[in-house]
Amino acid sequence: MHRRRFLQQAAAALGALASASEVLRAAETIERATQNPKRVGLIGTGWYGKNDLFRLIQVAPVDVVSLCDPDKQLLAEAADLVSQRQKSKKVPRTYGDYREMLKEKDLDIVLIGSPDHWHALHTLDAMQAGADVYVQKPISVDVLEGEAMLAAARKLGRVVQVGTQRKSTPHLIDAKKNIIDAGLLGNIGHVDVCCYYHMRANGNPPVQPVPDFLDYEMWTGPAPLRPYDGLPHIRWWRTFMEYGNGIVGDMCVHMLDTVRWMLGLGWPRRISSSGGIYVQKEGKSNISDTQAAVFEYDGLNVVWQHRTWGAPTDPKYPWGLFLYGDKGTLKASTMSYDFVPHGSGEPIHKDCVFEREQYPEDVTENRIELNAAPATRLHMLDFLAAIEKRSRPVADIEEGHISTASCILANLAMQVERPLVYDPKTRQVAGDADATRLLRRPYREPWQHPGATL
Repeated sequence: MHRRRFLQQAAAALGALASASEVLRAAETIERATQNPKRVGLIGTGWYGKNDLFRLIQVAPVDVVSLCDPDKQLLAEAADLVSQRQKSKKVPRTYGDYREMLKEKDLDIVLIGSPDHWHALHTLDAMQAGADVYVQKPISVDVLEGEAMLAAARKLGRVVQVGTQRKSTPHLIDAKKNIIDAGLLGNIGHVDVCCYYHMRANGNPPVQPVPDFLDYEMWTGPAPLRPYDGLPHIRWWRTFMEYGNGIVGDMCVHMLDTVRWMLGLGWPRRISSSGGIYVQKEGKSNISDTQAAVFEYDGLNVVWQHRTWGAPTDPKYPWGLFLYGDKGTLKASTMSYDFVPHGSGEPIHKDCVFEREQYPEDVTENRIELNAAPATRLHMLDFLAAIEKRSRPVADIEEGHISTASCILANLAMQVERPLVYDPKTRQVAGDADATRLLRRPYREPWQHPGATL
């Protein structure tokens, strides 16, 4: 690749939002990466693991040397695809046990696309092996895992970027800059965030033998060992609290994180939540199909709603955020935003950026989210720049921890049926010993919970 193409790619990614200096900095980041290509490993070669890796390959000439997955079929498919995608055409080494991959200690970057119940251990061990990390959201399945990850990143001086790429989404950057920061909303007194996608898997498959190509013990790891009832990949594992935190942990974390970034919010003062399985009672799923949560801040509340049945309240924004100010309202999602002024003024609409022409391989990639690809590419550029400067990326582990832990605390508040006030300094729920005990999930032996070292 030549400097001219670097500039073209950076300009395409940053679009009209970028100044000439920003485009130049993005190009220089890639050029430095060309002179000393980063050695990359991926843990979790399923849908989004490959998606993140392919976006990284598109923006920097990295050397993908290692892949790991307990599913041999997914692993072999990913190795073949990577050999086609990366410039060297090399087939990466493959591993079924991530500890064997990390034992090589030859990776500069590790991408983590494993299920949520593995994020903490994979991230911690990758950092211990000397790598900087890109970890998918949510960063953890319990609060103390997240605290351990943050503490380790700071102690070891690692760069950790979290896959909350809304911070790198061009039209949302525009909304923050030209609507919120410009004062068009006036005083913001309330925020709604929601998801009404019918995304809760809820079948009744029978218990069956584990296929030879899947190491189910390794896939399960520190989580409870459920009877095997089919391949857990993509959506099936997300329907069980054993592995994650339901729709709140999967979808609220994105929108809450976006609101926090847009408005400069930190930890909520108090979190409450209610909900349960109200409609979809026929299947095995144990995550809520209906839930509301309130994240209280000084001067405003951020209120979450999800239903995995029925219709969205606003069909154009079935998964999104709504900021209410005394001068106007902002509706935003991964697809677009709409500013609606109160009284005088013109409405403003902006759609998401697609880059099909600049990256034609996007169009044929299996299961790609075309609207999210430009955001993930920008997120990877920001990650690489932070590595070069040894600085904190836009979705630093601390911000990912606050957003993740807040969503986990919402689920705990629903479980104990009372509001919770979390103190990150003491790592306790104030005045609530029972809720404090729930900040750490039990691990299945022989795996050891990292919160024990805090």
